[in-house]
Amino acid sequence: MKSTPRNLIQDQKAIWTSPVHLNESNAVGPVLLVLATTAAITTDHQVMSSSKLVNTSLNNRASTASTGLTGGFIAAPVIIYGLGAMHHDDHATETGILGGEAIVDSIAVSEVMKLISERERPTVDNAKGKFFQSGVGFNSSFPSNHSIIAWSAAAAIASEYKGPLTQITAYGLAAGVSAARVLARDHYPSDVLVGSALGWMIGRYVVHRHRHED
Repeated sequence: MKSTPRNLIQDQKAIWTSPVHLNESNAVGPVLLVLATTAAITTDHQVMSSSKLVNTSLNNRASTASTGLTGGFIAAPVIIYGLGAMHHDDHATETGILGGEAIVDSIAVSEVMKLISERERPTVDNAKGKFFQSGVGFNSSFPSNHSIIAWSAAAAIASEYKGPLTQITAYGLAAGVSAARVLARDHYPSDVLVGSALGWMIGRYVVHRHRHED
């Protein structure tokens, strides 16, 4: 726990400098993400303008569901840590700490990207999804905070507990958060794609970098 602040600083340095360390062996994932994001952005307007998504009742239910699930992902590391402390389970307490670090790291990355991208929400200007619009600030649509939080926590937990039930539950609920953000018309598909991918990578990185081997 005492090393957490130092870990967070080291994580941010590693995350933001990671592009300079790309090579033939590790560049495939980032390249595919860029290509997929580009393709998603070209279809964002068409998807979000669909009459099936312009449904206030559906939007409200999806928004409530995504917020509730994300709250669960934020609470999960705290609960896991608390249970670990109660039962003297070092693996559980470590998982709780790593999950919390992953969430903090992911939020920091997301907020910086929001300030840079300044993307309008789907409910603005007929869902044109324009970037670099002054005044958008932290309310930028790109990327999805809910998605990056859910996937970073899910990746950290699933990396520590590798049972199939944990994997299916963690990633299934995270996928539910991402889908719900689109159904709520709070984010474009490209927003949740990037948020999900970055959250997954950050969660796995934190566990790989900071977990203590048995």
